[in-house]
Amino acid sequence: MSTTQGIKLDESTQARLKALAEKRKRSPHWLMRTAIEDYLKHEERYEAEKAEDMARWEHYLITGNTIDGDKMEELLQELAEGKTVKWPK
Repeated sequence: MSTTQGIKLDESTQARLKALAEKRKRSPHWLMRTAIEDYLKHEERYEAEKAEDMARWEHYLITGNTIDGDKMEELLQELAEGKTVKWPK
């Protein structure tokens, strides 16, 4: 199910949107919908990564557990060599 949403664009933006739509042989509606979907995917991915980072930070604050720098370098080197790495918890 879809609903109609209105958006106000200034004349310059509207002209640019129309020109690009013509070049791409798409409708302005398609361009706007695609742009919004792409933006949402990007921002949702950012928010998920931020939540993961915050959870890891909270875990560190509670446990004090870290990965030693030398161990991390070793793990990253193994990854670079194409090896399967078992990450410490």
